[in-house]
Amino acid sequence: MADYYETLGVSRDADAEQIKKAYRKLAMKYHPDRNQGSADAEARFKEISAAYEVLKDPQQRAAYDRYGEQGLRGGGAGPFGGGFDLHDAIEIFMRDFGGAGGFEDLFGGGARAQRRGGGRRKGESVRVRLPLTLKEVVTGATKRLRVAVLDPCSDCDGTGAAEGSTPTTCGQCGGSGQERVAQRSVFGQFVSVTTCRACGGEGTTIRTPCGTCHGEGRVRVQREVEVEVPAGVSSENFITLRGKGNAGSRGGPSGDIMVLLEVEDDPRFTRQDNHLITDLPITFCQAALGDEVEVETVTGKARVAVPAGTQSGQALRLRGEGIPDLNGRGRGDLLIRVRVWTPTELSREQEELFRRLRDVEDDAPTQVEEAGERKGFWSRVKEAFTTG
Repeated sequence: MADYYETLGVSRDADAEQIKKAYRKLAMKYHPDRNQGSADAEARFKEISAAYEVLKDPQQRAAYDRYGEQGLRGGGAGPFGGGFDLHDAIEIFMRDFGGAGGFEDLFGGGARAQRRGGGRRKGESVRVRLPLTLKEVVTGATKRLRVAVLDPCSDCDGTGAAEGSTPTTCGQCGGSGQERVAQRSVFGQFVSVTTCRACGGEGTTIRTPCGTCHGEGRVRVQREVEVEVPAGVSSENFITLRGKGNAGSRGGPSGDIMVLLEVEDDPRFTRQDNHLITDLPITFCQAALGDEVEVETVTGKARVAVPAGTQSGQALRLRGEGIPDLNGRGRGDLLIRVRVWTPTELSREQEELFRRLRDVEDDAPTQVEEAGERKGFWSRVKEAFTTG
């Protein structure tokens, strides 16, 4: 799919009103009811609706700006996990531009509303939280969740009607799920379309409700779902499982499961974008003479060379030992902040050696120079973030 900003024809710094205005203009142009069912127009209508649904939401837009489509879908096809269809696109348009009335009045007639099932409501989305370790963020993971959802009632096959009976067409709206109300004003007569008060927009009524679901057409169950978590995610990301949420009442389409990712803190590491920072304590001798030491990474251990003359606070770098980019564009680094460890207790031999060293060692740098060293570390960290 093309860049969402290009799809709507707006700049990346466009505000919410500009995005909404651009979407409305394109939606009016490509709506299927204005294009005699053209497949190309329908595809374009779905594309602009999908782009608008992301860019209108500040959190989704921020995730998209930072990570691209992967930041929204976690590996599915398209921004809604592979299930975004014409029904969803039309619902978005109707929701933000006058509801059913605005939609029907714009395009003249209620045929599409009737074709779409007489007002069968889509099921509610379910939100669940998925905790992840830092290691799972680095490697990716397949997780299984147990979720409470509403499924179609097996005793009535989701109709809500008791055995031996069936839902009947609503006498108020004739099955359309909508009522037309004519109003007069100084500008003439206006016709608005509202949800039918008798059937709640479903187009049917239940005379003999099912005893199991009490006419709702769905019952609560526990279901296990599998979630594929790609490497490189953060707590800002979520994964949408399309059509896995609550079933719609009386045969309506199922909603989604929104998996909100929560990355647990790892006391060993600090995350900065795709880079990680960790501390490495070393001795005076290792700092002065240099050494090769073992450090912990997220997935194991690695060897790193400590150059002779290393100062406390200096940064060492292990390339590729950070977090993979969510879009598959490489991997961050592990930045190792050196901490020279000062022993609190000395043996006699150690004390004697340090006394002898004190007689021949150079003076320590000034406070200004030390501050420069500390500033130099963060400069190197910043440079790693911008060039890594």
